[in-house]
Amino acid sequence: MNGKRGSWGGPWGHHSRGGDGGQGWRHGGPPPWVAGLFGVTQSGGPRGPKVRRGDVRAAILDVLSVEPMNGYQVINQIAERTGGAWKPSPGSVYPTMQQLEDEGLVEGTSAHGRRQSTTLTEAGRSYVNEHPDELAATWRPFDEDADHDDDTTADLKPAVGQVMGAVWQVMTSGSPQQQADAAEILADTRRKLYGLLADGDPQS
Repeated sequence: MNGKRGSWGGPWGHHSRGGDGGQGWRHGGPPPWVAGLFGVTQSGGPRGPKVRRGDVRAAILDVLSVEPMNGYQVINQIAERTGGAWKPSPGSVYPTMQQLEDEGLVEGTSAHGRRQSTTLTEAGRSYVNEHPDELAATWRPFDEDADHDDDTTADLKPAVGQVMGAVWQVMTSGSPQQQADAAEILADTRRKLYGLLADGDPQS
């Protein structure tokens, strides 16, 4: 991450005062009102099926079988695949990716001394092709959990997760002008969303 992240106080804009009814919040997750919307705990951990030992490894292999990605993209892709119910931490993803590289299942490409992306090796693709049940089992609990959600909410959650991923990327790597433009876009979107509610439900 570059130095711009500090100007936002972290990915969710950690406020020390005034940002949440005067009480403030300091932890690494979203503020309480955002946590309620996305179904995550106050500590930032998603509420959902318990992640089993080995799930991070299988999930990384599965998402990399689609296309090469860097660690940040892997984290966001896992979150998107689970509708925001599971967003593994960098502390679990990056060491696992290194372990997979040590096993010869993935390899990274670098430029100017920095890792650009990670892709499956031939051995990695063979592993994915030979263990479809293992990889599918990683996502199954989240698919089953989604089946219990309200249909409309289930449709909305992936879109919200994708938007938050884009916002995070602008916050952490965008220029000051891009961040300012993003703020205007979000403000306009907020007005339109409230406008939907003001118009009422046409089916009611």
